[in-house]
Amino acid sequence: MKNKIFTGAGVAIVTPFKEKDGNPTGAVDYDRLGELIEMQITGGTDAIIICGTTGEASTMPDEEHLAVIKYAIDKTAKRIPVIAGTGSNDTHHAVKLSMEAERLGADAILSVTPYYNKTTQKGLVAHFEAIANSISIPVILYNVPGRTGVNIEPATYEKLCKIPNINAVKECNLAQMPETVKRCGDELYIYTGEDGQVFYPTAAGGLGVISVLSNVAPKYMHDLVWTIKNGNIEEGWKMQLGCLDLVKAMFCEVNPIPVKEALNILGYNVGGCRLPLVAMTDEHKAYLTDTLAAFGFDVKR
Repeated sequence: MKNKIFTGAGVAIVTPFKEKDGNPTGAVDYDRLGELIEMQITGGTDAIIICGTTGEASTMPDEEHLAVIKYAIDKTAKRIPVIAGTGSNDTHHAVKLSMEAERLGADAILSVTPYYNKTTQKGLVAHFEAIANSISIPVILYNVPGRTGVNIEPATYEKLCKIPNINAVKECNLAQMPETVKRCGDELYIYTGEDGQVFYPTAAGGLGVISVLSNVAPKYMHDLVWTIKNGNIEEGWKMQLGCLDLVKAMFCEVNPIPVKEALNILGYNVGGCRLPLVAMTDEHKAYLTDTLAAFGFDVKR
């Protein structure tokens, strides 16, 4: 049995950007990022996932990417785990980022499947093996076929889980979870990557969720996972149903456009997204605002 990196709800945290000439193309707003990290820890978040998809790592040059990882590690100061997004479609680049994240003190890395150029299942094994062998900290695989066009098949997980420091997967293709669990058992832990589908994977033995919704509702998502883990299945189901409208609103446009807008509506002033992502439509912003209010937030209209 491998070590569990965390159990509960880890936040896929946004990266706040300063505005420059009305556009979010300026520097990272580290003061605001620090406030968000403190808010997350106070709210009960079980881990910080920095520089993932929601953190817009794909728009960051390496120097900035690593500086944000270092800031999160230093700010969190071992109070909860920090998992650094270091994935790339270039294996050499992913190895470089992963080694640097370990040097900076990350507790684990999150490594997405190679996108655009993609690869075969054999290539996935070679890619992740090269990354895992370059570091000693745990690796969480990230399987999100809707973004990358590549799926890690259960038979491939069975090979990858034999690598000592490949501990877990953030799984967005939940239909294949039963076969993956059957093949890998407790040699590969599963976190759902879908906020609207926390209940079933967690009730079936998964460790929880790597969550976008936790950016605005850290306590709710932490409590949702731990209600299920503690065996209060009926209440956990009610909580899952209770956040579905908000989950839908938070993904009414491509992530992280809505979550950053939600944080701005709530007064956190995280800025917008970097191009090619653009501001929400007025219609979707009104829908998001109304949904946040219905969930119980004091919205800034």
